Amino acid sequence: MKQKIAIILLLLFLSIKAQNNSTEAVYPKIKSNITLPITIPISEISNIINESVKDLIFQDDSFTDNDNDQFKVKVWKTKPIRLVGDSNGNIFTEVPLKIWAQKGIGTLGIYSYQETTFETIMYFKSGITLNNNWTVSTFTQPMGFKWVKKPVLDFGKIKIPITALLENSLKDQQYKFSKNIDGQIATQLNFQQYAVLAWNSFSQPFSISEEYATWLKVTPISVNVTPLKIYGNQINTNIGIDLFSETITGSKPNSSPITKSVMNFNFVQSLANEFLLQTTANIPFTEATAIARKSFLNKEFDLNNSKVKITDIKVYDESEKIMIEADLDGYVRGKVFISGIPVYDEIQKKIVLSDTKFKLKTMNILQKTASVLFKSKIVKTIETEYGIPISDLEVLSKKSAEDAFNKEYYKGLKMSGKVIKLKPSQILLNASGITAVIDISANLNLTLKDFLN
Repeated sequence: MKQKIAIILLLLFLSIKAQNNSTEAVYPKIKSNITLPITIPISEISNIINESVKDLIFQDDSFTDNDNDQFKVKVWKTKPIRLVGDSNGNIFTEVPLKIWAQKGIGTLGIYSYQETTFETIMYFKSGITLNNNWTVSTFTQPMGFKWVKKPVLDFGKIKIPITALLENSLKDQQYKFSKNIDGQIATQLNFQQYAVLAWNSFSQPFSISEEYATWLKVTPISVNVTPLKIYGNQINTNIGIDLFSETITGSKPNSSPITKSVMNFNFVQSLANEFLLQTTANIPFTEATAIARKSFLNKEFDLNNSKVKITDIKVYDESEKIMIEADLDGYVRGKVFISGIPVYDEIQKKIVLSDTKFKLKTMNILQKTASVLFKSKIVKTIETEYGIPISDLEVLSKKSAEDAFNKEYYKGLKMSGKVIKLKPSQILLNASGITAVIDISANLNLTLKDFLN
């Protein structure tokens, strides 16, 4: 189960399939955060308590103990223990009990015995706290009990109430029972080991594309948690994780050192239900060049009743701009350089060029006079036709994210969520290629149910 809890957190970041070549490249670190609302049904705590409390809760098999009280008693749990929460953050516990009692009356060692069976209900109140070292603690107090029918021993003409005898025993058992509840919850709802496992798993690079030898490395920075809140039949809290994510191509990067402990989290009063996760999709210049070749290789332009043909083309970066370098043949021979700032066109769903600049390099002085006319034609064509499409990436990313957000990865650990909005927000350049920073606006919920079984 430990591995599955960590896997749930890791799968949040598997929603983008990046495109890269196999050469070593490191792309920008992106600072992001996720908010993970967690719901724990109170029935889970009820299961913990019911599993820890055996059917026979207490028994006194001696007539001669307790100053020769001539009294025996057995106490059983008759039904599952029931829990319910209130808006003040308390959990109320109801324990239905069956009690068998036998009492002897007489003198000088001669006793007559009578037995009876009856039922009562014990009540408890617990306050629950999530500590910033990932443990859960409760403070349980006895809240008395109610007789379904008061116990009376019937000796014919003599009726002997034994309420007082039983109440002392029940009060003592209630106190012990309270400590048992607190101890079981503290043991069973200790999330320290899961936090360490998730933290170490977060810090290890993992593959997101075997085809392009692409790795995603996530580095947690800090964790924020809201106080536990109880709403009737469930306990809610929000966990916010601040992190860096970076995409790496080539061989698998070194793993981060394994930690045996995880930093304490910070308490915050609230976290937004909707979170923004930023990740990257990377297009190497080899891919950008392939797109340009597909669009423009061997393309011809009319110029003064003559032809100019693009015989080769490549794309690279220069001075934080995309540079398209094309070899020309025909009426104009030489090289043309068109540079521009890459931006995301939301209508075309492409990375396109803006603020384009033109430069023609040729040894023919006469051809230079034609550059003004040629410039208007080729720049307009490239601005209109050249673009790196990422619409498929957006559709795939949204589908992959929602597929990851809506699964039961392990029995009892069910995640549900929805991508509200997904789009590139920045276009960055580096020596290896073009990086689209993608904003994923989503909401998410994790429900823990039957996870202890």
